[in-house]
Amino acid sequence: MTIEDQARSSWAALMGGGGAQDRTPGKPQQSQLPAPAGVTAVTGRGLVTVNWEPVPGAIGYAVHRSSSPDGPFEVVDHGGGDVLAVPHGPYADTTPGRGGWYAVAALETVTAIGPLSVPVPASGGDVSGVAVVTLGDLEAPLPRVWEAMVGSEHLSHLLSTDQTGGHVIGPDLAAALRRVASELGVRTVRAHHILGDDNGVYREVDGEPVYDFTRVDQIFDLVRDLGLTPVVEFGFMPRDLARDPSRTVFTYQGIISPPRDWDRWGDLIGAFTRHVVDRYGLDEVREHWWFEVWNEANLSVFWSGTPDEYWQLFEVTVAAVKDVDPGLRVGGPATAAVGWVEDQPGGDFLSTHVYGTVPLDLRPLAGGRALLWTEWGVTATHGSRINDSVFAAAFLLKGMRSAAGRIDALAPWVASDHFEELGRPQRLLHGGFGLLTVGNLAKPKFWALALAARLGPVELPVTVTGDGLVEAWASRYDDGGTGILLWNSTLDHGQVNGSAALSRTVVVRPGSAAPHRLRVWRVDSTHGVIDFDGEWPTPSQWQALRAADRLDEAEPARRLPPGADVTIELPNPGIAFLELRPL
Repeated sequence: MTIEDQARSSWAALMGGGGAQDRTPGKPQQSQLPAPAGVTAVTGRGLVTVNWEPVPGAIGYAVHRSSSPDGPFEVVDHGGGDVLAVPHGPYADTTPGRGGWYAVAALETVTAIGPLSVPVPASGGDVSGVAVVTLGDLEAPLPRVWEAMVGSEHLSHLLSTDQTGGHVIGPDLAAALRRVASELGVRTVRAHHILGDDNGVYREVDGEPVYDFTRVDQIFDLVRDLGLTPVVEFGFMPRDLARDPSRTVFTYQGIISPPRDWDRWGDLIGAFTRHVVDRYGLDEVREHWWFEVWNEANLSVFWSGTPDEYWQLFEVTVAAVKDVDPGLRVGGPATAAVGWVEDQPGGDFLSTHVYGTVPLDLRPLAGGRALLWTEWGVTATHGSRINDSVFAAAFLLKGMRSAAGRIDALAPWVASDHFEELGRPQRLLHGGFGLLTVGNLAKPKFWALALAARLGPVELPVTVTGDGLVEAWASRYDDGGTGILLWNSTLDHGQVNGSAALSRTVVVRPGSAAPHRLRVWRVDSTHGVIDFDGEWPTPSQWQALRAADRLDEAEPARRLPPGADVTIELPNPGIAFLELRPL
């Protein structure tokens, strides 16, 4: 077997049959893309930085490593699961065993991988640990991709009067959604199970369909009052319409079966869509609402039918929505691990999910359609402590910066730890997916996006010299000031606790021609983290935690003279925000 065949077979094993997509055939797929050129692998302090030239038509790249130029080459596993690929370089390999020889392959789809590049040895480079950030002058509107969407537990949770951790679920979840809307600027919220029987949308009486949108109206009215627009994910299946109602998922038993009557499914979708248009107005729904077909049907846990039956569901749903009004936006396939996106037969947008890596570049497959990543996060594992970490916060910024300008929505999964897919939380810091805890304390992930929200309306280009760990996002304010967001991160889950070898000195050159006042905020092991170790706080502990639920400036403000540089130490993982305002 050649090196190329071995690499293709290895990738197929990762992506097929029981791997990231359990409905994807576990066999090698041939790509027509060439191998990347210009591959380099540079050894630095605590890492090897791999880079390459872009391949036209590639949606991403898989970085491989071997101890020998003759192989075998294996994909570098940074521990994120899902799709071990990235949309572009550089790639910082901080995993154990780094070094040796590296090669890169381009992806045409997640199951079609191209040949490996010519292997290159890891060679010595700069070990000073210094990154220099230089701002440019060319201005453009800053794409605030984090504002587009956030995920949530099923929205009937908003009506729950049960308690978790002493908090009534409905009002507490509502407060979380209000906070992400008001403080982060988020505009829409996507959740599962709007057609579930807990909402009573569909039942059959004497063999005839009966629709009832009373609870849906309550939910959507509340969401809009919170400052958000619902993203309508059509699912799961109402019991009376399900072909096999025994097939369910999650503790709330969402039914994952295809419909037993396709015409009645289409009629339900049409009636639902017509109802929200009548209630909220055609102009609003056309401009601000998205309608998505199901959730992750390429995983058997979410769809008990065949792939062909999913595509039948897709086509019937799209036709029903468009029959209400051709200008309404409907799409999918809302798949796990970037699956099936190349097979979508139509729709207004392409949606998919990925965890543990930066969203791939699906523009070659989109055909001009909008691109929505309607679920995304550092891990898909429930209860992983990485969800509550500074590592996850820096990961969010890495993904948002990469996505800005090429993706229409990148939705963190989810807003709140009020979440019951596998059971309700048993303690405050339990590794929940939320940006906010039960009780709505901000985790490091929330503060990362809050710092992004401090960026000004105008983006400034930045040049960062270094080894790829430190990244920057710069902006201009209306008063001529500058906001600069910095983070030091790697995709390697093995670095969740940080590493002194990966800390970096950052020299920022803002090029200010006049004196400015400098203010600094940080998210790291001593800033923006929740100091609590136990199950649930006592009343006095809640009082102290709420008093500490803020991100104060990390140091006193100071005057910056014209032309002065700013030097800061940035741990890995770590985030810093520099605000320079003219005096």
